[in-house]
Amino acid sequence: MFAGLIEFISSLILSGGYFVIVICMALESMIFPLPSEAVMPFAGFLIAQGKLSWFGVIFFSTLGSIIGSLISYYIGLYGGRPFLEKYGRYFLLNKKHLDWTERWFNKDRGWLTVFICRFIPVVRHLISIPAGAGKMKKRSFLSATIIGAGMWNTFLAYLGFLLNKNWELVGKYSTQFDIFIIVILVSFILFLVYRKLKH
Repeated sequence: MFAGLIEFISSLILSGGYFVIVICMALESMIFPLPSEAVMPFAGFLIAQGKLSWFGVIFFSTLGSIIGSLISYYIGLYGGRPFLEKYGRYFLLNKKHLDWTERWFNKDRGWLTVFICRFIPVVRHLISIPAGAGKMKKRSFLSATIIGAGMWNTFLAYLGFLLNKNWELVGKYSTQFDIFIIVILVSFILFLVYRKLKH
């Protein structure tokens, strides 16, 4: 399925260029299950082929990440807290947890949290929502997003550039790593839920 997704996205980038990169990375920065590993390595391959430029790929991919992240941020800002205040008990969340989240993202930890999460699979799709729900300062959120997403996008594009015609290997091996991280995250969440229910 991932191989088919890579083939589909690569054909879109070939026809749409930077515009498609912006759209794909905007979706990747939201809750859509579109991995950057399916987009950026191929963009790096096209740089090696002389069809795209380094500046264009980094600028437009980061622009897409900003757009998608801001949409998720505003979803969290205007809809996150009211939703969780109403339905949070079904997710084992209460007002105390929401207050803690707000304090967390309005301290120095918020910037570092958003920055680090830009490099973690699955989490990077979701982190903007709790940042918005926690009312993180937009300037701080944007700077962490630009630096973190910019570094990650550049790294993946560089791998695609180095591997050239074998750029698909990035998606192959990163998918295995993503699965490993997902298993750890799910196990940790289940452990927290079990401990919460136990008490």
